[in-house]
Amino acid sequence: MGRLVAIVGRPNVGKSTLFNRLTQSRTAIVDETAGTTRDRQYGKVDWCGKEFSIVDTGGWVVNSEDVFESEINKQVELAIEEADVILFVVDTMNGVTDLDDHVARILRRSKKPVILVANKVDSNDWMYNVADFYKLGLGEPFPISSASGSGTGDLLDEVVKDLPADDTEEDHLDQIPKFAIVGRPNAGKSSIINAFIGEDRNIVTNIAGTTRDSIYTRYEKFGFNFYLVDTAGIRKKAKVNEDIEYYSVIRSIRAIEASDVCILMIDATLGIESQDVNIFSLIQRNKKGLVVCVNKWDLVQDKSQKAIKHFEDAIRQRFAPFTDFPIIFTSALTKQRIYKVIETAVDVYNNRGRIVPTSQLNTYMQEVIGAYPPPANKGKYIKIKYVTMLKGQVIPTFIFFCNLPQWVKEPYRRYLENKIREKWDFSGTPINVFMREK
Repeated sequence: MGRLVAIVGRPNVGKSTLFNRLTQSRTAIVDETAGTTRDRQYGKVDWCGKEFSIVDTGGWVVNSEDVFESEINKQVELAIEEADVILFVVDTMNGVTDLDDHVARILRRSKKPVILVANKVDSNDWMYNVADFYKLGLGEPFPISSASGSGTGDLLDEVVKDLPADDTEEDHLDQIPKFAIVGRPNAGKSSIINAFIGEDRNIVTNIAGTTRDSIYTRYEKFGFNFYLVDTAGIRKKAKVNEDIEYYSVIRSIRAIEASDVCILMIDATLGIESQDVNIFSLIQRNKKGLVVCVNKWDLVQDKSQKAIKHFEDAIRQRFAPFTDFPIIFTSALTKQRIYKVIETAVDVYNNRGRIVPTSQLNTYMQEVIGAYPPPANKGKYIKIKYVTMLKGQVIPTFIFFCNLPQWVKEPYRRYLENKIREKWDFSGTPINVFMREK
C-alpha cells in the first residue's frame, strides 16, 4: 500500500531543502525568504528498497501579513491528518520559537508518529543547540544538515521503521485488478462510480481499504471482476474547508498507489488544466496503467470527429512524451460509453502483464536497430547484440545488451520503446527500457 510522509514546520527552517535532498531532485524552490513554498510538492523516496511518497508543506505562520497564511495553514493541517509519518523540521541555529511550540502542540494532539528533525547542524559547533528541542515533548531530535546531507541516512532509517507495513492487503485483493478513479474535484468521479454500480447492487460489496481513505468496491458484472478504488466523497462537503485543489491531489496519492490502473477523469467543459497534469505526473511516477476518461461529453455542443481529434491531440500534447494511452469520451449522467471505460481498463491491465517471446522480440528488434542504429560517440560504434523481456516485473521491462550501454541516450531509448509499442499492444502502460553491458 501507499505510504505518505509529510514535512511540516515554521517558515525558513529548510523544509524544501530537505524535500529536495530526500527525493534527490530540485523540484521545490529554495530561498531564504520566508513563505516561499505555497504550492505543494510531491515526490517519491526510495531508501534501502522501501519506497514511500513525501509531501512538502508551506511554513506554519500566525498573525502574519501574508495573504496566503490561512490557506497554507489549512494545507499543513491536512498533510498532518493524511500522513502516516510526520517530519517536524526545526532550526538549530535559531532554537525553539513560539511558532515551534504552536506546531508541536498540534502534532502532539495528532497521535501520529512524529520525528523531530533538528536541521542546519552544518558543523559540530551547532550540536550543542540540539538538546534545546527536547522541551517540545516530541522525543529525541535528529540532528541533520539538509544542505550537505549529513545525518539524513539515519533519519531515513527512522522513517522507514515508523512507516506502516506494505503487506497489509488481503490476499484476495492482490489477485484481483484494482482500478482507481482519480481527477480534479467535480470531474465526475463519484458519478461514474455510481453509474458503474447503479444496478443490481446485490452483487456489489464494499470492503474498507487498509488505509483510512481508500475504499474498495467489488465489481462483478458482465464477466468482469475487479475492485474500484475510490477516494471521492469520503467527507461531507460541509467538512471540506481546506484548499480543494490540494485536497484532490493528496487524496489521489492514496488511490493511485493502491491501484493497478488509473482512470483519470477530465471535465470536457473545462478542458485540460494544470491539476490534471499534476495527477497524471503522479500516475507516471508510480508507474501505473492509464485510461483517460473525458467526462460530461453530453454538455459539449460540438461533438464532431474534428472536435474529438482536437481534444485528443491537446491531451496527448500536455501529457507528452508518454502518449500511448486510450482516451474515451463519456457521460456518467447518460451512461454514454461508460462500459467502454471498464473494457479499456481491463485491456490496459492485461497489457501490463503481456509477455513477448524472446525469439520474436529479437527478430523484430534486430531489424529495427539495423534500420536505425544508435548514433556513434567519439568515433566508437554502439552494437546492440541481444534483447530480452524480464518476467515477473510490475510493468513491461526490456533489457538490451550492448557493448557501450552508457552512451545510449534517452532519445534512442525512446525510439526503441516506440518501436516496441508499434509492434505489440502496450497501450496505457509504461515501459522500462534498460541498456546493459554484454
